[in-house]
Amino acid sequence: MKLDAKIPSGPLEQKWDKHKQDIKLVNPANKRKYKVIIVGTGLAGASAAATLSELGYQVSVFCFQDSPRRAHSIAAQGGINAAKNYQNDGDSVYRLFYDTVKGGDFRAREANVYRLAQVSTNIIDQCVAQGVPFAREYGGNLSNRSFGGAQVSRTFYAKGQTGQQLLLGAYSALEKQIAKGAVKMYPRTEMLELVLIDGHAKGIVVRDLVTGEISSHAADAVILASGGYGNVFYLSTNAKGSNVTATYRAYKKGAAFANPCYTQIHPTCIPQSGDYQSKLTLMSESLRNDGRVWVPKAKGDTRSPDQIPESERDYFLERKYPSYGNLAPRDISSRSAKEACDNGLGVGPIVGDKRLGVYLDFSDSIKRLGEPVVADRYDNLFQMYERITGENPYKVPMRIYPAVHYTMGGLWVDYNLMSNIPGLHVLGEANFSDHGANRLGASALMQGLADGYFVIPYTIGDYFAKEGFKNISTDRPEFKEAEARVKDMTAKFLSINGKRTPDDFHRQLGKIMWDKCGMARNEKGLKEAIQTIGSIKEEFWKNLKVTGVNGELNQEIEKAGRVADFIEFGELMCMDALKREESCGGHFREEYQTEDGEAKRNDEKFCHVSAWEYKGEGKAPEEHREKLEYENIHLAVRSYK
Repeated sequence: MKLDAKIPSGPLEQKWDKHKQDIKLVNPANKRKYKVIIVGTGLAGASAAATLSELGYQVSVFCFQDSPRRAHSIAAQGGINAAKNYQNDGDSVYRLFYDTVKGGDFRAREANVYRLAQVSTNIIDQCVAQGVPFAREYGGNLSNRSFGGAQVSRTFYAKGQTGQQLLLGAYSALEKQIAKGAVKMYPRTEMLELVLIDGHAKGIVVRDLVTGEISSHAADAVILASGGYGNVFYLSTNAKGSNVTATYRAYKKGAAFANPCYTQIHPTCIPQSGDYQSKLTLMSESLRNDGRVWVPKAKGDTRSPDQIPESERDYFLERKYPSYGNLAPRDISSRSAKEACDNGLGVGPIVGDKRLGVYLDFSDSIKRLGEPVVADRYDNLFQMYERITGENPYKVPMRIYPAVHYTMGGLWVDYNLMSNIPGLHVLGEANFSDHGANRLGASALMQGLADGYFVIPYTIGDYFAKEGFKNISTDRPEFKEAEARVKDMTAKFLSINGKRTPDDFHRQLGKIMWDKCGMARNEKGLKEAIQTIGSIKEEFWKNLKVTGVNGELNQEIEKAGRVADFIEFGELMCMDALKREESCGGHFREEYQTEDGEAKRNDEKFCHVSAWEYKGEGKAPEEHREKLEYENIHLAVRSYK
């Protein structure tokens, strides 16, 4: 396998403009001949579908939800980054580029990140034109706030529902094209196979989740925009349906999976309340603009927070990272909260053997700004917190604890967002490209819309111009063989007739992943996890219980397929984490840390992307490496102190 990143030559700030001039184009009349399949309707998928359709391509879009607007992008809360410098506080395209590379602990590709910072400014103009109701200052100018890992205010927001408002903008653009007949929409449909013709991605096999019907769809290129794999941990902030299946099935057809061990733990989530909780709830990182994080200084202090005087509180982020304080990046803030709870300083009810919570306190901001100002910024988040916990955060500090939130790993892509399989493009969280080992807050929405609105419309044309029009039909044997594999797997799920549900296996896998490959990893634990996951996989295929039948709505069949993929993918994650003998960003190996507990990189041996190639059932995957070259930013010890 050859990993050619296709990074353009020339100065960094000119690469994207030069590339747009150099790549081949498809003329408007010819665009109408080409068919594009898009899997996923979040910000990346919906924006790509609308834009490619408007250019003239024939677009078919698939999502497992009942509507494109139910994609998980809708759950994003705090904002979207862009280097507009409206605050005149020193921001620039270069500073956003630098903050992103540094935030990712120097494990991202320079050229991709700089392009992301460049096009970020266009995103805001696009969304305003669509009617996205960004917050505005009194005079009418767009407002900004800060996020972790930045010392400027570059985050545009719509209260605490930015993802929803941005998705509605992309969704409206998509629905316009659907209404025109320019986009074919397939809701309640799940991709289960990628089909290759002569080594190129030319279609998919899907299952209708309502009827159980298996069908094939052909195209000239396939775009995966199916999100991340955080639900491998069972408990995460992701929607319950979020899964790894689309990208993992592509991996099994030859697409390299890059940096799977890079998962992001978000520091600001509502703590777990019991063993049988099914998901976790995010509280936006934007809250850390006005909330102060603290724990009691004394172990086992169970007094109510208003009874604990200032002198007996430890504002540990402000103490440890005075330059960034409560807006230290997510990986650092998460580990600090875990450390406090592990040391017996946690607050709230005991879960297991610890109190898993720290305070996020708004009392100072409410005194300084007044409750109406705080409410204007965050009221829907405060309401959500109160509904879930029964506590009023205007009166009592929130309790928060880290949780799995985002995945920086994904299918390997080149500068054109194409995987090593020709014709298979990957956008948004489903690819690995822009965030390195840790994503800065408010950059997921930025990447998804950048990929869909401003990158793939240029780069997919280059593939079409070089590949030419093939007019692929689903009558080809490759489609029939893929359909047969999907039908055989579905029949196998139903035939096992064991005693354990897919959820039961998923919960067991998730606990192993969280304990051994979660916020902290070590060699012993990762080896134990790989061995245990092998046992889980063996029992899964002997003792799985899937109720119901295939020819109707059957969510147990859906879950079984997704859990089967999660089990195998969890093993790959642990292998990647075991192989990377360093700590960087969200990947924290306990053996590799500084004296004061910070991540300790090994640039000499691990300044690369690890891209894994599937070698077949029962065989170990093969690692391939893309060396990361830093020509514009010097590798440095990452410090926020």
